[in-house]
Amino acid sequence: MSSDEKPSAPRSLAEALRARDDASLAALLRARPDLVTPVPTDLTQLATRAGTRASVVRALEHLDRFTLQTAEALAVAAEPAAYEELLGLMAGDARDAAVVAALPGAVAVLREQALLWGDDDRLRLVRTARELLAPSPQHPSPTGLGPSVREATAGMSPGRIQEIVTAAGLASTHDSVSAVTALASLFSDRRRMGALLTEAPAESLEVLERLVWGPPYGQVTADPAARLRWLLDRGLLLPTAPGTVVMPREVALHLRGGHAHRTPEPVPPAVEPAATRRPQVVDAAAAGQAYTALATVEELLKDWDEGGPAVLRAGGLSQRDLKRTAVALDVPEPMAAFWVELAYAAGLIASDGEADERYAATPFFDEWVERPPAERWVLLAQAWLAGTRTPGLIGGRDTKERTLSALGPGLDRSAAPEVRRRVLTLLAGLPEGTAPTAESVLARLAWERPLRGPQRDDDLRSRLARWTLSEAELLGITGRGALASQARALLGAAAHPHGPVTDQGTGSPQGTGSSQGTGSPQDAGFPQGPGDKLPFHHHAAPVHAPGPLSPAERAAASAAAVRLLAPLLPEPLDHVLLQADLTAVAPGPLHRPLADVLGVLADVESKGGATVYRFTPGSVRRALDAGRTASDLHAFLAEHSRTPVPQPLTYLIDDVARRHGHLRVGAASAYVRCDDDAMLNEILADKRAAALRLRRLAPTVLAAQADPAALLDGLRAMGFAPAAESAEGDVLITRADAHRSPPRTAPEPVPEGPPVPDGTLLSAAIRAIRAGDLASTAPRKPAEDALAQAPGALPRTSPADTLATMQAAVLTGEAVWIGYVNAEGSASQRVIAPVRVEGGFVTAYDHTADEVRTYPLHRITGVAELADDEA
Repeated sequence: MSSDEKPSAPRSLAEALRARDDASLAALLRARPDLVTPVPTDLTQLATRAGTRASVVRALEHLDRFTLQTAEALAVAAEPAAYEELLGLMAGDARDAAVVAALPGAVAVLREQALLWGDDDRLRLVRTARELLAPSPQHPSPTGLGPSVREATAGMSPGRIQEIVTAAGLASTHDSVSAVTALASLFSDRRRMGALLTEAPAESLEVLERLVWGPPYGQVTADPAARLRWLLDRGLLLPTAPGTVVMPREVALHLRGGHAHRTPEPVPPAVEPAATRRPQVVDAAAAGQAYTALATVEELLKDWDEGGPAVLRAGGLSQRDLKRTAVALDVPEPMAAFWVELAYAAGLIASDGEADERYAATPFFDEWVERPPAERWVLLAQAWLAGTRTPGLIGGRDTKERTLSALGPGLDRSAAPEVRRRVLTLLAGLPEGTAPTAESVLARLAWERPLRGPQRDDDLRSRLARWTLSEAELLGITGRGALASQARALLGAAAHPHGPVTDQGTGSPQGTGSSQGTGSPQDAGFPQGPGDKLPFHHHAAPVHAPGPLSPAERAAASAAAVRLLAPLLPEPLDHVLLQADLTAVAPGPLHRPLADVLGVLADVESKGGATVYRFTPGSVRRALDAGRTASDLHAFLAEHSRTPVPQPLTYLIDDVARRHGHLRVGAASAYVRCDDDAMLNEILADKRAAALRLRRLAPTVLAAQADPAALLDGLRAMGFAPAAESAEGDVLITRADAHRSPPRTAPEPVPEGPPVPDGTLLSAAIRAIRAGDLASTAPRKPAEDALAQAPGALPRTSPADTLATMQAAVLTGEAVWIGYVNAEGSASQRVIAPVRVEGGFVTAYDHTADEVRTYPLHRITGVAELADDEA
């Protein structure tokens, strides 16, 4: 191809890609990362991969509604189509101004993503995209259009075609092709078509009105009514199968005023505000919910401190254990499932890996609880933002009709992080303190990533968006429905009190003939990391909110969120208020040591703005079991109570301490030891001890056939306060945080397709593609072996000829074309300029790699000389 043909008339997608600069290729690979995995050998292979069904389907699924509508219009346009024809299909005869303004951007995006190629006078959809979007009886087009006149008359007899042409008032011909062309021209001519329809009976026009916006197919009997016969005779309805007729595409477009779609949507729907509050009120409400989230997760983990629920054989929590957890947290089951999954995503929960496998807190939990509250919240929020596990699915069914359980398999949805981030980005675009309506958020998301087919309110992305709004409120990302300042900082978006921030660096394109200079999705400030590949087009006017951040940016964003949230969280207290009814009131959050001790010494009776603890014999005994003495407890309460220690509480502690450890339980099978034989007589006489099967071994010792744990529980149920002892006779101290899982890392999110390549990988990939393309397109001298000249084939020469050609090239300084197979068996073509040949190796300047390399001669399949003008 000569140089003057390249920019004006590409004959294939590969040639169109070859005319692009590196920035444009980088934008393509960034928008469609599946094309770079693995790196294509040349631009021809890149074009082939860009046209595969799986890649095209994925690219179409990432288009916004207007760009997808543009592709759908191209699929029903002529092949190739002029830009003016496409404009007529999208903007109609009236030339809708909004569509006219937005269409160049949509065309540029389709070009950039290699779904469209060619100049404005010869636009071509990639063949696979056209096949996917073109209308057919099995797969109707979203446009509602049927086949063209030429397609609908393909199987019709020449005689019948002539009858239709004559009835439509056209001159008959003896050539079916010209007859069909004349009929299509009539239907496409607004003036002549209008004159024809003025002659139509009113009943016939009613039939056309019912079919005009689709579906274009209808049923007729063997003897059609007069209103249908008039349409059939003139080709306004054409038969496609026995009893089935279709409205030709040209007829429908005339009746629609040229519109391919009933409602083109060039502008995204606005996110409507539901309520506006002062930002300080929003931040305070979010901070309060953030504190509740921390307390709930901490309470959940403490509930599982001594070993949580068992792991099901198939993985996950049983429904019974989830209900028990919900009761313990005093929340509904779906909310309990959310907290459990959040703790798991943050790496705070894992299975212990024992034979009798159970869930337990991880060692990281002990580190997490020691951090400041704001830092703990940031860790939870980051885990939620990046996680692909979806708690909203719990209780539903998988594809095999198995129930999805909390912490079980099957909950990962790769779209979840993208939807969460996009929903929060939309909230960040509203003025601070403004909460949106859920319906407007869903409508905006549906425009940005529409379904190819009927839009439903129960599709996964819509459900993910609804769950995001509710989970963000639970976690304290939002307060009263509006995005909090600390969440803005965590997203990496600066606070803008005067309204939404829009991208100032992207404007409408100045033309439609080239994709050069068009801002890429990443340039527009849209998420571009794994799971964050929502498309941005300049006509969408998006909010500027960055996607996944670099480690340094993420650390800065986390620090900013901590700095904003910390002053809003309540200060921990170092005191409680003891009451005469054996309760203690904590008027706010407590310091960690105080909360830990009080959590062992008393039971939580109620939670809220103030937490009420109740002292019972069992709770006091629990503190004594943990190694505390009665004097320790008295001193602790006196130090931390703002009110005098009530006398009933002092008596309770002394009474339990006096009886605590009087009985000793150890392991023989199990035994009870006590210096007071009267107490042992009392136990033997108690009917409740029958299940323990006790017998006296000595005046101060009873033996049991139950294990020590069951014996301890049985005696405690009878009202005694036994203490466990070791084989050496020492009292065993039981601590609440004894059980931990082995060190576990948080679950890795399941990415949605290949990750977006970073700048380094893009540069290397483009360099390799350019190099391979240079080798594959370099002109060669004609070879006698036809196989060596086949497109894409490696040159084949004997070892002797290869060595001789290399030695000659060293003397002349000319470049040659070689085929090379590396140690992994991967074949490639290269253009090299040999410098030295010795010891079975050739040292050469590799034009494809732009560096000097050494190649073993036995790995070179063959060598060919380049044409004289390229040597």
